Amino acid sequence: MDSKATVEIITEWDIVAARQLGRNEAKAIGFGAVDQARITTAISELARNIYLYARAGEVTMERINEGDKMGIRIIAADKGPGINNLKKVMEDGYSTSGGLGAGLPGVKRLMDSMDIQSTTGKGTIVIIEKWV
Repeated sequence: MDSKATVEIITEWDIVAARQLGRNEAKAIGFGAVDQARITTAISELARNIYLYARAGEVTMERINEGDKMGIRIIAADKGPGINNLKKVMEDGYSTSGGLGAGLPGVKRLMDSMDIQSTTGKGTIVIIEKWV
């Protein structure tokens, strides 16, 4: 991968493609098996959210570095309905899909940083980062 790669999320198979690309990229950057699994899980959750709630969007992965620190930034973006109550979706156990509710709070725990920007009716952008 160059410094950036994007997977369009339209079908369930695209979730698999995003996970695979993320795992390969994490491995190439130098993440260990446990962090590769964390990154893959986070990508899977974000891609699944795009598929379930927005119907379409994209997941972009890019290598980042600060000095001698290497990492990965993942940007999940859609033009879906947006998130009405960000505070609520960040509560553990909250689920709108009948899932386990690990969702976005789980993603936040798996990664080093997370930023969410969402506008009702316009879409959502989630940016997560993990450092080696």
